[in-house]
Amino acid sequence: MVSQGSAPSLLEALSSDFLACKICLEQLRAPKTLPCLHTYCQDCLAQLADGGHIRCPECRETVPVPPAGVAAFKTNFFVNGLLDLVKARGDLRAGKPACALCPLVGGTSAGGPATARCLDCADDLCQACADGHRCTRQTHSHRVVDLVGYRAGWYDEEARERQAAQCPQHPGEALRFLCQPCSQLLCRECRLDPHLDHPCLPLAEAVRARRPGLEELLAGVDKNLAELEAARASEKEGLARLREQAARVGLQVEEAAEGVLRALLAQKQEVLGRLRAHVEAAEEAAWERLAELESREQVAQAAAAFARRVLSLGREAEILSLEGAIAQRLRQLQDSPWAPGPAPCLLPRLELHPGLLDKDCHLLQLSFEELPPREDDERAGADTQRGDGTQSPREDRAEAQPPKEEKAQAAPEDGGSQAPKEEATAKVSQAEKAQVTPKEDRAQSPQEDRGAHTERGARANKKRKFKGRLKSISREPSPAPGPNLEGSGLLPRPIFFCSFPTRMPGDRRSPRITGLCPFGQREILVADEQNRALKRFSLNGDYKGTVPVPEGCSPCSVAALQGAVAFSAGARLYLISPEGEVQWRRALSLSQASHAVAALPSGDRVAVSVAGHVEVYNMEGSLATRFIPGGRASRGQRALVFLTASPQGNFVGSDWQQNSVVVCDGLGQVIGEYRGPGLHGCQPGSLTVDKKGYIFLTLREINKVVILDPKGSLLGDFLTAYHGLEKPRVTTMVDGRYLVVSLSNGTIHVFRVRSPDS
Repeated sequence: MVSQGSAPSLLEALSSDFLACKICLEQLRAPKTLPCLHTYCQDCLAQLADGGHIRCPECRETVPVPPAGVAAFKTNFFVNGLLDLVKARGDLRAGKPACALCPLVGGTSAGGPATARCLDCADDLCQACADGHRCTRQTHSHRVVDLVGYRAGWYDEEARERQAAQCPQHPGEALRFLCQPCSQLLCRECRLDPHLDHPCLPLAEAVRARRPGLEELLAGVDKNLAELEAARASEKEGLARLREQAARVGLQVEEAAEGVLRALLAQKQEVLGRLRAHVEAAEEAAWERLAELESREQVAQAAAAFARRVLSLGREAEILSLEGAIAQRLRQLQDSPWAPGPAPCLLPRLELHPGLLDKDCHLLQLSFEELPPREDDERAGADTQRGDGTQSPREDRAEAQPPKEEKAQAAPEDGGSQAPKEEATAKVSQAEKAQVTPKEDRAQSPQEDRGAHTERGARANKKRKFKGRLKSISREPSPAPGPNLEGSGLLPRPIFFCSFPTRMPGDRRSPRITGLCPFGQREILVADEQNRALKRFSLNGDYKGTVPVPEGCSPCSVAALQGAVAFSAGARLYLISPEGEVQWRRALSLSQASHAVAALPSGDRVAVSVAGHVEVYNMEGSLATRFIPGGRASRGQRALVFLTASPQGNFVGSDWQQNSVVVCDGLGQVIGEYRGPGLHGCQPGSLTVDKKGYIFLTLREINKVVILDPKGSLLGDFLTAYHGLEKPRVTTMVDGRYLVVSLSNGTIHVFRVRSPDS
């Protein structure tokens, strides 16, 4: 491609597609130039003519056809000259050329083989004619060159300089003059009639006179081209900035929606917790009052019974002797209050914020602002102006953000302040007083959070505004992870994806999910032990049916292999086809209540935990290997309740006997083991591993999922009650980037795992 402002070479013009018609894609024949300067074959233009107009195939400009027809368009002599060079080369390549003068001199029909070419006459000459061509008075100044060199293109520039445009009306006559009034090229014959009385100039003199004007116009067009190039670059930059900002806003929308969901779930936990606390306190006070009333009742009943026995069975002397004591006791009981004062009974009521029920209430709103110029454009004085001459407004940015990021501001309510870390493209509606600021709330400690709850709890519920406060209700924070990993962006982050129930219309009981595994393309296989079913769900929660299980089997743990499903039920390990056909079953130890099942990364083997050791079976049901994590020294000291396999080929298990998480290789060699304070004294629960080897461990008692590195060292919290976890049960990883968590109530939450390098 020829750069702007540089002169194209003759070789580029001859070798490029400049000489090809853009309509028929053949070499131009009778080239005609349209007013838009695009050149086509005359016959091709005739086919395009429609209703007296032609639409240029390249620039789409509509051009009127001259009254004389398409032939009246200007002939492109420049292209004709280049075509003459190309055609001469083509004729030479077609075969051995013959001398053009021999037939004229000798009278023979065919000349001798040509060895030279006259650039002025454009004739091929044999050696004898070439020597004679140099000796005549009329042709001694002609340039005769070697034919082989001419074929190789060595003399293209010379041939082009000596080339003369031929008059289309008088064959053999070269164009020599320019008629100034008619702006028409003339040969000597055309000069005599009808332009005899018109002022004419030789071509060289006419070009010298008109070249400056054309060069000035060309310079103006070059300037316009530079402006167009700058505008095109600016448009591309604006498009790139638009896509960048759109991606940023999309991420903000995801995070804001996720934050609102987490806030709502956290408030749900908070309200339910306060409700339980209120009921427990009221019940405790009521039991205390009931105990006091029962005690008083027993005392009064005993005294009354004693008095009745004396009065009914006693003798006169006996009655009179006890009359004083009985009367005193009865007066004492009669004068004392029989029951305490009425206890205050505060009945709970739920008050919803009006904004939650308002269909017109939009927590997320999108606004658009004019694209501000770059700082370097401002320094160059190239900033765009509005119609009234004022510059585009630039929104204030948060101090923590880079200066070039366009952050939009949230709309304040009644002139109120705005959340400092919210972006302008995601506005909270007028009904909401505050925005979700996950980063701020993550920095708040649980102790400060509980203190804030106590202070707010004293206020009337109807005066409370819905605020997107994100509060964790975990019992205690996890211990400090490795060096500044948590909060530094080096850990995977959860993005809420979806949530769905697993109870289906045909279920007789509430689901009890004891196993999860990925199944097929973006599907989940759920082991519902209570309903004795293996249920299939898409990652979005769409129910896909079931995998039939043998009658009477209650699937516990499940794993998907290549074209088969393995699951444990009771003290047996089953391998079935997706259609439910049993391929084999193996008896397991009766000393273990449940057996964890895990598929190996190869997909052709299944591992199962049996009485503290791990057994690996192939697809035929043969025992491939068996090992104890830590070797024989650990015999009888392990109880792997949960088991999973990592993509790296290691095994990770939850050891309830050692109260630890153990990582070992395929031979049972322990790579790492964690039993630190991060477990909070809880028994480690379900495990799953992502594609990078990060271990996600469920701690059911404190509503958490924590992250461990591939060697079993604690890195930090991944999910808490802050994310809506309520008694998480089992987990699995789908496609290496979707964490699926089942709760004790049969609900499944799906989170997208955002890796730190994404």
